[in-house]
Amino acid sequence: MLWYSTVIAVGLVALVWSADRFVDGASAIAKRAGLTPMLIGLTIVSVGTSAPEILISIMSALADSGELAVGNALGSNIANVGLVLGVTLLFSSIRLGRDTIWIDLPLLVLVVLVTWFLLYDLELSRSDSFVLLGMLALFFVRVGQHARQTDDGIEAREIPTLTLPLAWLSFIGGLILLIASSRLLVWAATHIATALGVSELVIGLTIVAVGTSLPELAASVMSALKGHADMAVGAIVGSNMFNILLVLAIPGLWDSLSLQSAVVSRDMVAVFLTTLVLALAALWRWNGASGSGTLGRGTGLLLLSLYIAYYGWLFLAP
Repeated sequence: MLWYSTVIAVGLVALVWSADRFVDGASAIAKRAGLTPMLIGLTIVSVGTSAPEILISIMSALADSGELAVGNALGSNIANVGLVLGVTLLFSSIRLGRDTIWIDLPLLVLVVLVTWFLLYDLELSRSDSFVLLGMLALFFVRVGQHARQTDDGIEAREIPTLTLPLAWLSFIGGLILLIASSRLLVWAATHIATALGVSELVIGLTIVAVGTSLPELAASVMSALKGHADMAVGAIVGSNMFNILLVLAIPGLWDSLSLQSAVVSRDMVAVFLTTLVLALAALWRWNGASGSGTLGRGTGLLLLSLYIAYYGWLFLAP
């Protein structure tokens, strides 16, 4: 147990350092390519930081442990909004553009509702997975729209000036270390959880989900500290889309997967509530006169409270 605890401590240090390199590289690439930090967050950052979830989903499906993948996908979504965005907002308020408030966040709510409907029969079938992948294709259309748009009023500050080779080296090197350190953390934490006799679904919802969300947490906090927290929102929205539409779909492509009733009555409820609160908070703070909406510390505290309440529901409810 001491050995695994030491591995977790070392992994956390590596995670924070690599997140700094990763954000520097991504920001520099965005600046040189003429892309907005929001677009970088929606694509490169979200795909890169979702890589651990994707790998776990594939390995779980191959090992006939689909519940671990489902728990990881749903738990990561809850952690991304409740923990990652909640903590990020404690460090910095986030100013959102019109399209993020009126298109991206409502689209995420809609995706969650459709997924909830698909899983209501307590089965993740191959047809369900194809529906999810079809919605992923539609999301890529939305990403393409972002690519053709301007900054939408969001200003990126303190973006480092790096040569293109150095920017890519920082980005790729940081990404590799992010994934490696997060996998190391999950490996050690899973051994501890298994030794304590925790079920596979709960491991996926907690230890694995938090572990695979650590890259988003580290990268988002670093983005906020560097003054371009809009990248954090883009990364979280994009990552949650990939978690639901790709990570969750993968186990169903192998074979139909029977689900516990708690997945629909507890976990999907938590995914929906955290996503809805985020969307409503952004809509409520919308200010048409100033052309921007703001998520502040109050929203962060609310999201963190929902995250803590979910853990209470998970472990204390009969």
